[in-house]
Amino acid sequence: MMKIIYLVWSRIDDRERTASILLEECAPRILGSVQRLVMYVADRDSDMRPPAPKLYPGPPVCGAVHVWTGEEGGGIERILVSRGFEAAGYEVEESIYTEYGGNRHSGPRDWPDGRRSPGIVAVTLMQRPVRLGREEWIRRWQERMSPVSEEIQPRSRYARNLVVRSVTPGAPPFEGIVEESWPSRIHVTNPYLFYGAGNVLELGRNMARILGAVTSFLDLRRIRTTMMGEYFMKT
Repeated sequence: MMKIIYLVWSRIDDRERTASILLEECAPRILGSVQRLVMYVADRDSDMRPPAPKLYPGPPVCGAVHVWTGEEGGGIERILVSRGFEAAGYEVEESIYTEYGGNRHSGPRDWPDGRRSPGIVAVTLMQRPVRLGREEWIRRWQERMSPVSEEIQPRSRYARNLVVRSVTPGAPPFEGIVEESWPSRIHVTNPYLFYGAGNVLELGRNMARILGAVTSFLDLRRIRTTMMGEYFMKT
């Protein structure tokens, strides 16, 4: 069974309508052909600025459709396109660094499939800088960035998806897709909470550590983060 992520762009600038189409029209058609389905949707409750600045051209994604299936999943792309979306698909290797209940920031998941998860999720699309080989890039991401951010930041869940290959023609060259769940909006907007700091000195030190870890494997101008709601549709 493979995991495929479809990144979705909308032609309409209406969060409520876009979320409705993905959750109420696309999801029921996808469910019958997959083992698992998780949808990240830029819904009304996630309408906020992401922590990373938008320094890239073009619109952000409006959704990320995660499916676990034994087949390539071309039918899923057709479902998304038929409802007016642009879609780019990637086969990925998933590694869960922290699951709900895995640290002090949240308890285990106790809500049913189909209900929006508590809090808010930052979905980040990553491109590897040309200065780094793939193996070194992966090492810096998984062995440096992940432990530093887990130590400092109040995430309730952290999942990493390493792109194996694209499964749709013309897909942008992303090599990593990250899901970072936060207990609430204020955990993202309050710098003391976001950087796990109790005072100004801790804030400066933790910001410097995070920035150093991020820039060791990413170009800040090419980080693409969108705030979304999380929906476990079939687990």
